[in-house]
Parts: sequence; C-alpha cells; structure tokens
Amino acid sequence: MIAIGNFFFKYRNNLFIFLYLLLFLPSPLLFKPEQFGEKYYLYPIILGLLVTFAGEIIRGITIGLAYIIRGGKDKKVYAEKLVTEGIFNHCRNPLYVGNILMLLGVGILANSLIYVGIVMPLFLFIYQAIVLAEENFLRNKFGAQFDAYCSRVNRWLINFRGISHAFDGMNFNYKRWILKEYNTLLVWLLGICAILIFKYPQLVPESDSRIILFVAIVLVLGAVYGYIRYLKKSGKMTDTMA
Repeated sequence: MIAIGNFFFKYRNNLFIFLYLLLFLPSPLLFKPEQFGEKYYLYPIILGLLVTFAGEIIRGITIGLAYIIRGGKDKKVYAEKLVTEGIFNHCRNPLYVGNILMLLGVGILANSLIYVGIVMPLFLFIYQAIVLAEENFLRNKFGAQFDAYCSRVNRWLINFRGISHAFDGMNFNYKRWILKEYNTLLVWLLGICAILIFKYPQLVPESDSRIILFVAIVLVLGAVYGYIRYLKKSGKMTDTMA
C-alpha cells in the first residue's frame, strides 16, 4: 500500500480533475422518480450541495488556520514539520476529508449511482494508500512525536470535542485560503454549475437559456480567477498576515 501510495502521490494534483470528469459518465440514477416522486431531483441537489460545501468549508478552515506544507518534493512525500495545531489537532487528514466530501457531494449532486458506488470507493482506496505513504515518511522523520500524535488524533474522523479551541490564539488567514484554493475552487464551481444547469432541465427549462446562463457563469468565474491570479503573480496579494 505504501508503494501504491507513493505512486499516486506523484499524480494526486491531477486526480481531482480526472475524477471530476467521471461525473459526466452515463449512469443509473441514485435517486429515481419512481421512488422519490415528481420532485425527485430535489434530493440529490439539496443533499449533494450540503455535502460538497461541507467539504470545502473543512478545507477552507484547515488552510486558513494552519496550512500543512505537504506538497511533496521532487514528486515524493515530504514535510517540513509536523503540524498538529488548528484542525489538525482534531483530525490527521482534514484536507483529504474535505476532498472526499467535495467529490462525494458532487457525485450525489450528479445523481450518479456509478460515481457514488464505484468511483468513490476507488478514490477512497487511492487516498488510503497515499495517507499510508505519508504516514510512513512522517513516522521515519518524526518518530515518537508522530506516534504520540497518532495515538490521540484519528486518521479520518474529525473529533468535534473542543473544536472551538482550534481557533484559540489563531487568526483565520482568508488570503491564504483564496491563494491556495482558487484553482480547485474554479474547477469545483464550474462542475457544480454544469451539473445543475445541464443535468436538471427542471431548473432552466429552455435549452438556449441554459447555454447562455452557463457561458455567463464561465465568464464571471473566469474573470474572478484571472483577477486573483493577477494579484498573486504581481505580489499584490500574499498569504502573509498583517
């Protein structure tokens, strides 16, 4: 599993986009009108949006409080220090938990039985392998310190007991959240909008209106993305707290 994890670690940045594309595979419905009635589509829309936004909220809070530098080095697992503050004091992999919820949520939103039943288990297997590879590195580097951390903090489940104290003595760095997440947010929001507009004609009945609306959304999100990218590249926005 560690070897498998090291392999997928190299390509994990592209994994999110690849799995997003699988949302548009033809699939049997997760929520069917025969079972849930004429308004069956409200179930995947409401539940899917709640789950996927919960995932991004977890990612956003985690990054804004205590970002973990585990981006790898030469496409290999690497960490500068053992981060245990913020949300990492309540879950060892909150960013991955956020990713899982984001993808599960859009899978539900797409009302795709194949995505939820086949793609998500595959995704969980890959993430488990990646985490085991990361933990192997961290254990070799930090030894007893990492073992002690593992003994009190769960790998996947977030312990909400005392989670309000995660904010004690810390400021939420919204600029870091934006600068670290704007690529992911663009792909995620475009996917959500595409699913809502084209998967559910009940929301926008006229086909021409659907195209016009989606193009308008793409232009707006593209403009916001371009502006943030400009601020980052020009140095006018940094994640340094004032």
